[in-house]
Amino acid sequence: MNRAVPELKNPRIDEYFTIAGGNFDDAGRVSSRIKSILKEIDFPREAIRRAALVTYEAEINIVSYARTGFIRLRVGEDRVVIDVIDEGDGIPDIELALQEGYSTATPKIREMGFGAGMGLSNIKNFSDVFHISSDINRGTYLQMTIYTDSEVSGGKV
Repeated sequence: MNRAVPELKNPRIDEYFTIAGGNFDDAGRVSSRIKSILKEIDFPREAIRRAALVTYEAEINIVSYARTGFIRLRVGEDRVVIDVIDEGDGIPDIELALQEGYSTATPKIREMGFGAGMGLSNIKNFSDVFHISSDINRGTYLQMTIYTDSEVSGGKV
């Protein structure tokens, strides 16, 4: 399902979260918080699951590869929009980075159980609409939109 994303006017929720690069002890905090926020407003269960999943993957990427990052959660009546901005080295080849199994993880990151090369592909597959851009030596921007009426499952509609 690929929809054009109209501007989300007057979101029910509009919150920002900061993530410190390299802080694996705190990894998962933001995605857990977003999951809780969406549960509190009785958002559809499947939309909550996918929002938590894409946020977690983005959060792990920030912790693994960036100096710092920010996640913005916006919730409308029919969708969740998650913006992710990191300050890092950037992605030189986005098409390659989106391939399942491709990873630039260090041995240290792999020893902790991360860096399998599924993060960006999972984000893309579990979003109804996905945008990515990256500037070398500046950072990466992602935007994921999840609609409440969508039945995306692992990239299948």
